[in-house]
Amino acid sequence: MSTSTDGRTEEVPAPAPLWTTGFRLYFGARTSSLLGDAMLPVALSVGVLEAGYGSAGVGYALGAWMGALALCMLFGGVLADRFTPRRMMVIADAARLVIQVVMAAMFLTGHVALWAVVALQFLSGCATALFQPGVASMVPQVAEDVQRANGVLRIAESTAGVLGPALAGVLVGFSGAGIVFAIYAATYGISGGCLLGLRLKSARSDTSESMLRQLATGWAEFRSRPWLWGVISTFLVYGCFVAGVSLPVGTDLVVDQLGSTSFGIAMAALGGGGAIGGMVAIKVRPARPLAAGAAGWALYALFPAATAVRPSLVVLCLVWAAAGAGLAFWAVIWTTAVQTQVPAELLNRVYAYDVAGSLVSMALGRSLAGPLASVFGQRPLMALATVLGLLCSALLLAVPAIRQLRAVPAGTRRV
Repeated sequence: MSTSTDGRTEEVPAPAPLWTTGFRLYFGARTSSLLGDAMLPVALSVGVLEAGYGSAGVGYALGAWMGALALCMLFGGVLADRFTPRRMMVIADAARLVIQVVMAAMFLTGHVALWAVVALQFLSGCATALFQPGVASMVPQVAEDVQRANGVLRIAESTAGVLGPALAGVLVGFSGAGIVFAIYAATYGISGGCLLGLRLKSARSDTSESMLRQLATGWAEFRSRPWLWGVISTFLVYGCFVAGVSLPVGTDLVVDQLGSTSFGIAMAALGGGGAIGGMVAIKVRPARPLAAGAAGWALYALFPAATAVRPSLVVLCLVWAAAGAGLAFWAVIWTTAVQTQVPAELLNRVYAYDVAGSLVSMALGRSLAGPLASVFGQRPLMALATVLGLLCSALLLAVPAIRQLRAVPAGTRRV
């Protein structure tokens, strides 16, 4: 209820319900696949190491997945616009189900060939590139309150990031990598089943255009929005020299100082902070979302700062929890902005450019982490990453197109 200027009371419209049938099905699809994805690095790393291929083999397998994802992401966005994102996501889940069943069979029978593992992970990355663009465009179709939906999904992602590796570690220890891959395959079956149950009115784009022409159209739309390419351009620096460099170097520093158990606890704190950031993003609705979201970048810059000063475990957990909250808050704000500011018929392609740029910058940062640490030293490099993180956060506020972007009211979107 509210009171008008003439003293009359007016009914304030109730917020649109979130947990509709469509959102419940989509939430089930995302949480199951997120849990499986969180289990993959543990199962793959332990399985490849136990097969005798060493850390280089682990690097080849994980690199093949990420490389394929980056290579095929733009085409995944075009295909999602041409044939609807739901259809491509179901096809991707079916393909990944088969791939991970084959992986499970290899590890269960003990016939593990590195070339086969690398090839299968490359195919899995290609399939994920078909799935990922739809992650952005499906949310506005299943929820009127896009920011609230993104907040709930981010909480689920943070929870899966904590539970997935822990569950995989226990299962690998008791039953081996093969069982984990079998469970991993099942998560894709659940995801695909939930997506099949969705009933959406998704219009295809004009399929008379060639894929290259549609890629060019997506690029033109991307370039036409200064706030969009401004953030992505800034993230090329932030993702490479802050987020990308910080994790491998920070891991080495924390494990060396406090041990692997403490590192696991600190990573759990990071995930717990992510859940808190998602909850904050559900409640806080800034009129200028990207200006507010810059605080998230600044908070995540504390992640490398904590490792540079030899903190106690308690301090490390508190700081990393704040960093996780900042990252999650930014992720919800940014995703909501893209989903509500970009027309539906172009969203998959535009989002694909966003994800491709992020993947390239993060992968480059992880590749440069070792060489940069040998040149600057690990702790000075973490201090430098913190400074760059704060400067990038300030740059978001300095660019008028980013700072002044206005939020779109819940239930509406730009056309």
